[in-house]
Amino acid sequence: MSKPTNLGSLKIGSYILLPVGDQPTGEPCRIVDYDTSKPGKHGSAKARIVAVGVFDDQKRPHVGPVSMQVHIPLIDKRMGQIISMTDAGIQVMDSESFETIEITLVEDEIKDKIQQGQDIEYWKVMDRTKIMRIKTS
Repeated sequence: MSKPTNLGSLKIGSYILLPVGDQPTGEPCRIVDYDTSKPGKHGSAKARIVAVGVFDDQKRPHVGPVSMQVHIPLIDKRMGQIISMTDAGIQVMDSESFETIEITLVEDEIKDKIQQGQDIEYWKVMDRTKIMRIKTS
């Protein structure tokens, strides 16, 4: 799920859906560089952004008019506890709904530090789930 907004209203640290190949919905990305140019004699102001994919960590440049409609992914940030770890993935129990989900994507920085029984923060974005950080008390 996503919501529309103007490209000119975004800033560094915002999230955006950028098109990838023939994928119609786009890839959720975090903006790491944002620059605008003044309107010229023959057109409107342009925004140049560089964004990094949330799930694949690839840099994606994008240029468009500041009035261009783009989509912002709706990020569901949740807390959970690791129940079990297997080769296929990690089983996490949600702290609010107590449902169990299987997660295969984990942030590279915390991949070696996670253990069974730890509280973690995970994100649900565009029907995909990724463990983002270990919750410290």
